[in-house]
Amino acid sequence: MEGMGLFILSVRGLPEVWMRPTCKPGASLRTHHCLAASIWSLVGIMLMARGGLFLHAVGKLWLFLPAMAVGTIKSFFMLDKAARKNLVRLAGKEDGDCLGGVYSARMWGLVGAMMALGWLLRRLGLPGEWVGGIYVAIGWALFFSSRLLWQRAIRFPS
Repeated sequence: MEGMGLFILSVRGLPEVWMRPTCKPGASLRTHHCLAASIWSLVGIMLMARGGLFLHAVGKLWLFLPAMAVGTIKSFFMLDKAARKNLVRLAGKEDGDCLGGVYSARMWGLVGAMMALGWLLRRLGLPGEWVGGIYVAIGWALFFSSRLLWQRAIRFPS
């Protein structure tokens, strides 16, 4: 217990400037909105491209359109809701807030979980048309739902 008191005393003795983070990637609210929209769009495009490669490799590129139809449904019923929640959260931020705060901690966790699920999906040995179809559907859903984020980003004052 005494050692902890010494630690607290040594921290309290430091100048206040040393206690503030010096490397905070702060950005304007417009930048936050543009980054949120860009991430959804770029990840969506990347997933659709990878899915298309899977479908092409198994000779079933025609499945691209049905997968997009499934992605459209996913967009309307799931991702649009997430995009709107993120917009509400971004509305409560201030200019200069950390750029990493473009998404909530929960959303960043979901991003990590989705990456892990994508890795697992490729390793399960499922047929290429399944993997490709899932990639295209999720990619299109992200890309399509990014329209809500872009609408706000474009209208946001500079």
